Amino acid sequence: MYQIVWQRLLTFFSGADVFSATLIVAVFMAGLGLGSLAGGHLADRLSPRGRVLAFAAAEAGTALCALASVPLLHGFFFVRLGPLALPLPVMALLLFAVLLLPTFLMGLTLPLLSRVVTTSLGQAGRRIGALYGWNTLGAAIGAFGTVWFGVRAFGFAGTVHVAAALNLGCALVALAMALGHRTSPDEGSSLTEDRPAPVAEPSPPDTVPLSGWLSLYALSGFIALSLEIVWFRLLGILLKSNSFTFATLLGFFLCGLGSGALVGSRMAPRSRRPARVFLALQAAIPLYAGLSLAVLVWGLGHLAFLQPLARYLAEYDPIDFGEAVRSTLRYVIRLGEVAPHARNTALQFLSLYGALPAVLVGPPTFLMGLSFPFLQRAVQTDVRRLGRRVGWLQGANIVGATVGSSLTGLVLLDVLGTAWTLRLLVALGGVFLLRLFALGDLRARKGPVLAAAVVTVAAVALSPSSEWLWARLHGTTPERIVFDEDGSGLALLKEETQDGRLRTVVFANGLGQSQLPYGSYHTVLGALPALVHPRPESVAVIGLGSGDTLFGSGARPETRSMECVEIVSSQVPSLRSLYRQRPDPGLHRVLTDGRIRLSSGDGRAFLMRSPARFDVIEADALRPDSAFAGNLYSLEYFELLRSRLRPGGLGVTWCPTDRVRNTFLRVFPHVLRVGDTLMGSDAPIPFDPEALRARLREAFTDAYFRRAGIDIEALIADTLARPVASWGPEFDRSSLLDVNTDLLPRDEYRASERLLIRPR
Repeated sequence: MYQIVWQRLLTFFSGADVFSATLIVAVFMAGLGLGSLAGGHLADRLSPRGRVLAFAAAEAGTALCALASVPLLHGFFFVRLGPLALPLPVMALLLFAVLLLPTFLMGLTLPLLSRVVTTSLGQAGRRIGALYGWNTLGAAIGAFGTVWFGVRAFGFAGTVHVAAALNLGCALVALAMALGHRTSPDEGSSLTEDRPAPVAEPSPPDTVPLSGWLSLYALSGFIALSLEIVWFRLLGILLKSNSFTFATLLGFFLCGLGSGALVGSRMAPRSRRPARVFLALQAAIPLYAGLSLAVLVWGLGHLAFLQPLARYLAEYDPIDFGEAVRSTLRYVIRLGEVAPHARNTALQFLSLYGALPAVLVGPPTFLMGLSFPFLQRAVQTDVRRLGRRVGWLQGANIVGATVGSSLTGLVLLDVLGTAWTLRLLVALGGVFLLRLFALGDLRARKGPVLAAAVVTVAAVALSPSSEWLWARLHGTTPERIVFDEDGSGLALLKEETQDGRLRTVVFANGLGQSQLPYGSYHTVLGALPALVHPRPESVAVIGLGSGDTLFGSGARPETRSMECVEIVSSQVPSLRSLYRQRPDPGLHRVLTDGRIRLSSGDGRAFLMRSPARFDVIEADALRPDSAFAGNLYSLEYFELLRSRLRPGGLGVTWCPTDRVRNTFLRVFPHVLRVGDTLMGSDAPIPFDPEALRARLREAFTDAYFRRAGIDIEALIADTLARPVASWGPEFDRSSLLDVNTDLLPRDEYRASERLLIRPR
């Protein structure tokens, strides 16, 4: 719960781009790792009662940090420090400082509890594995519960308060247990040893030095977190992700880990070769990841039962999430007795949010969890040092995970792309195979070694190329796409025919954004405020997409400068590649217009830190329920917009919901709505349709659109034919309570929709 909420709150300060997200994850993991190391040493030095008291103190301390986190992260970091253009190292130090204590306290808990419940070596695999398994399943419930219930019901602040209450509950229970504990059993007493089944002793030839285990478990963490990033990239594109996707996929990841650890805790005590089992399981994880993706990509082009998925991947829009959830509930409750449309929607939702992550992520994460108790069985040789070894292992694993998330998110996806990053991870799995066959009498077995090498090489070779991977995941073939990928995401342009006309559809991370040639609502969204403003000299646009909105905003000869900030930095090179292959006059203008400055990063962070003021600021049309959309539809964002406008300037947004309109009206004293476009200002907005049409006929503007093949008068006439509404300072805004805020982005999380109720 904390990771999801804190990561979101910190994006207001550090931005929602890949660098900030990776930095936050790395700092979070570093705190956990340091806590694990300290907790291991502390656990071996305390009495049984002292360990329980230390656990209670860690839980209570985490709760206190959590209660202070929202005013600190949003109130101080965002409000006070957000406008400062801090260098990345300074930002990293600040994030590390604010997250270190609570994550350190979280990291303490597993070594402490491991030492509490384990009093003999025979219990190590089963009890530590069970602790890890239940803890991880709790994390999975937290991930699911945060987005499906917590944020929707209580917002980010309320969700943190619920989590803090749970921490305090744990602390109170632990305190009661410690105060009621009157005996201090001997560490090795057979009276405390639980023997439900015979415990097999590890075979001597399987002994590996502790330093070797630490290195191997660090590599395991590196591969696990790197795979997690790769899976989130892949599944985000497959699912055309929304604000529920990340936490749902994280929940599947953690469910696999937790259930695997619980099963392993029962199997590990019976194993005579725990070291070999651990190494074999770790080797199988990346092999499965590579081969399963290869089968999926091949199957999308050849298997009949995957064709509905292939058709969905080719579509512009994502599934209607709210309707899909309700249809699925009806389908399950009524045992399939529903209308054909509801049945098809339910089956599509179950395949996307159930079958796909279960097949791609479920087995390898189950193997990750399954291997943990076997590792404890292999490593724990002295009960007096059990806590330290748990802490060292967890610390090494977290260090590997931190390096893996940072290197993959910031370097490998940039340099290699998703397909080759996955191939690298598959190849790294061969390290576990090599170590496995270096154990004991297996050295002489050339056959298994050769077979393992062949399987690894085959898995690397069979992994799909970038061209085939992204083509299949967008429902087409390589010759019809142009793409560019880096750590920030995937920009893909797909050629297709609609109504006998050739068009290029622009996708960003699997979601359809706009198209070429220009001439859609995006053109109007850019052009309308530029035509309404008397003299729009300086314009800022958040989001590039196809460049259509940016193009429309440059229609006036008075415009001297145009800033455009795109969070998916691969968007610009992909558009340049498209232009080289299939020149388009509108795109040519965007790429060569000397007034335009294109940059990459978080648009809200850009506005917050820019000293410039603008005549027009707008964000490209963004689905209100897409991930992080709440950052551009909130009360605080519109207030930022207003503060960055010149006198008489226009803040502009698409108006997809009534709640967006309410939020916008709460901020701007003068608001004009033309069609689906809202314009707000501190001064009355001059709106004269005849003056607007006259500006369209000016030589510069007329030639500007004509060269791009756009009949702008027809586009604008269609917009002007729709209802026009205006509000002034006299309008009573006190009743506008249903709004989006940073801490409760209602539209993004569908807070008004009753998703999880029994349908009538």
